[in-house]
Amino acid sequence: MSNQSSRRDAIKNIVAGTAALGATALFTPGGAHAAEPQKKSSLKGNINHSVCRWCYNDTPLEDLCVAVKKIGFSAIDLVGPADWPVLKKHGIYSSMCNGAEISLTKGWNHPEYHATLIKSYTEHIDLVAKAGYKNLICFSGNREGMDNETGLKNCAEGLKQILGQAEKRGVTIQMELLNSKVNHPDQMCDNSKWGVALVKQLGSENFKLLYDIYHMQIDEGDVIRTIQDNHAYFGHYHTGGVPGRHEIDETQELYYPAIMRAIVATGFKDYVAQEFIPAQKDKMKSLEDAVRICDI
Repeated sequence: MSNQSSRRDAIKNIVAGTAALGATALFTPGGAHAAEPQKKSSLKGNINHSVCRWCYNDTPLEDLCVAVKKIGFSAIDLVGPADWPVLKKHGIYSSMCNGAEISLTKGWNHPEYHATLIKSYTEHIDLVAKAGYKNLICFSGNREGMDNETGLKNCAEGLKQILGQAEKRGVTIQMELLNSKVNHPDQMCDNSKWGVALVKQLGSENFKLLYDIYHMQIDEGDVIRTIQDNHAYFGHYHTGGVPGRHEIDETQELYYPAIMRAIVATGFKDYVAQEFIPAQKDKMKSLEDAVRICDI
């Protein structure tokens, strides 16, 4: 199965799970404080580590929670409301929530989706805030022949209708930068320049970009300089080995210790999530190795 298909399937499952879940089952006493990330003595504490759930879909979430705590961190990305009780049970923080989106291809750049997206994001902003989390992912959607300026205008018009509530509830909406060269053909938000222009147009501290290092290395490169110049617009980071989206070790072209040092130098205090598909048999060893590589 392709990387793109795997992630799309994961999102569909999360959205379905959200619809079937009663809101009263989501929360546990203590709210955010019960699941806030805790620094472990085995890690240096300069990076808040996380891992993307979909990369380990064949691992039960309970087992993944146990594994990440054993490695020494306590956050998982791309988990929707249906699975938050499992995270809370294990003291794991939902570092990037999802479930409000329609899909990776149907996003904010097309006005015909705005009504559906506004309703869904309005509901999820409240869920995220009530659960004690703060980050909620979104996507531009595919171009489908649309020019960049029109897409930018459409995204801004739609997102403005939910940002007031996001600001009030302390939730940050984060649009992910995805490559259109290999994994997500026709994706509009496929470069930092376009994404930064959208952030500037919206002018809200509650809208940021999820800078995916893997995706942006493929579409534009110059990763460290881009982070240095645009870090004020980036609220979250994802990793991944290039080429292939596998382990971030010496088999690929990016040198993650230098990238992590650049991120830390900007004063970034939020999360860096591993988003690679393990090629090695021992997937948890691959995850632990990646965290160690990034733990500068």
